[in-house]
Amino acid sequence: MIPQQFIDDLLRRVDVVEVVGQYVQLKRTGANYSGLCPFHTEKSPSFSVSPSKQFYHCFGCGAHGTALGFLIEHLGLPFPQAVEDLARRVGLEVPKQAPDIDPVAKKKETDYRARLRDVLLDAAKFYARRLKDSPQAIEYLKRRGLSGEIAAKYHLGYAPEGWQPLQSVFGDYQSKDLVDAGLVIEGDAGKRYDRFRDRIMFPILSARGEVLGFGARTLGSDEPKYLNSPETPVFSKGYELYGVFEARPYIRDAKQVWVVEGYMGVVTLAQHGLGHAVATLGTATTPQHLQQLLRLSDHVVFMFDGDAAGRRAAARALETAMPFASEKNRIDFAFLPQEHDPDSFV
Repeated sequence: MIPQQFIDDLLRRVDVVEVVGQYVQLKRTGANYSGLCPFHTEKSPSFSVSPSKQFYHCFGCGAHGTALGFLIEHLGLPFPQAVEDLARRVGLEVPKQAPDIDPVAKKKETDYRARLRDVLLDAAKFYARRLKDSPQAIEYLKRRGLSGEIAAKYHLGYAPEGWQPLQSVFGDYQSKDLVDAGLVIEGDAGKRYDRFRDRIMFPILSARGEVLGFGARTLGSDEPKYLNSPETPVFSKGYELYGVFEARPYIRDAKQVWVVEGYMGVVTLAQHGLGHAVATLGTATTPQHLQQLLRLSDHVVFMFDGDAAGRRAAARALETAMPFASEKNRIDFAFLPQEHDPDSFV
């Protein structure tokens, strides 16, 4: 048997538009793509593919599902072969699982990961509400040139001051899930407090729009300037990129994806009409990042800060990117003046 966790991760990494588009001629219609349904005969397109939901649906015959379901239904592949096919597309190896796995344990793990995503979503909604009530946070974003529209598009929020603001959201502040999701820290003698306090909050979404973690920026000169969620069962910095969910349609239109160092760079570029940017999450560019980037576009442009640290990051990214360069894949590096980062330069 194939572990459910691997299947969940696989579906987060594949692009249903790319998979379906190999077999169905798709045309952009607003936020979605449409075409003639491959499951029944029709003359006008009623088949819709949603890049944000990573889902297809036919309004004529009712066929619907994920990229995995499409391969099973359209090509008639057995489930294990369909998983193998998708895994090859994204450079993953399918792990094997003992056939006698306890179904109760499997369901328990699935439910656990779903609970963590639920508490992260509730926290993101709380931070978004508190941003509206924080004049100092709103003033900071305005000073950085951001509008209310772009803040809403990227679901920006504000973590208020105090040790336990999240206690107003979660009735059971002692829940282990809050610690496991990276929202709460448990200190000495079991004392708990919120990880993020008095910071602008940047929710990190999966390609399917699920909240996986947060980046948080101080409003002043506190250190660290940026604070990220820790590694959790649903979040790994070496695999995820900030802004992928929001950038996907713009990447398709631009036919390239820009990679910057920080959250603010992504949001500020989007404010200026350059919505095809994503960011690494405070870690060096990994092969897994490159795989995900090249699934988004075959033209990747790294645009790190112009200072010495940014150039060192670019050098490390170059080493990682070299094995991925090919006639099909174009990888460029844009170097900014020493005193600029992407958001100040734009």
